[in-house]
Amino acid sequence: MDRQGIGMTSMRTRERLIQRLMDRGVTNYDVLRVIRTTPRHLFVDEALAHRAYEDTALPIGWNQTISQPYIVARMTELALAAGKPSKVLEIGSGSGYQTAVLAPLVGEIYAMERIKGLLDKSRQRIRDLRLRNVQLRFADGLDGWADKGPFDVILGAAAPDHIPSVLIDQLAMDGRLILPVGGDEQTLTVVTRTAAGLETTAVEPVRFVPMLSGTERD
Repeated sequence: MDRQGIGMTSMRTRERLIQRLMDRGVTNYDVLRVIRTTPRHLFVDEALAHRAYEDTALPIGWNQTISQPYIVARMTELALAAGKPSKVLEIGSGSGYQTAVLAPLVGEIYAMERIKGLLDKSRQRIRDLRLRNVQLRFADGLDGWADKGPFDVILGAAAPDHIPSVLIDQLAMDGRLILPVGGDEQTLTVVTRTAAGLETTAVEPVRFVPMLSGTERD
């Protein structure tokens, strides 16, 4: 496993990405540090490795994409906004890249993926990177992971057309649900569970694959 990379996946290329993220307003030093050192080229097919440190989404098979680094950085910043979360639920872990970025910055991660082929690949990557605070599960993310909750942060990498109440129910008090919401027009949204009720904040327009129910083994 080549964590450092060569040529278009070298540290110099990664530094250009970090500068771009800073130019776009990412300010959390810990988030930038982890993105700098996380080998994104290992989370895409070898044929696309030369594009791994572009600030763009890339295909990972099964009609899914690895999120662009800016979105990963932004969502990670939002996850850390109230301090280091002890317990995080990730819905739609995909290639495992967002999981790998979160892992050094949080307590425990419970990551769910509905496509078995993607989960198998991401499980091997997480194992290779020795990220020991991650549990992966093949399941429908719209069900959440109730027996591991409540969660300080629930982060979704696919867009439902409305905020799923089952995920709200699995938030700890003062917990934050971070996910894109909408159909053709999506908005990155943060829902905070407070003693007075739910506080909802629209962050910025985004584009994610839709959040679908059920599981796929093929």
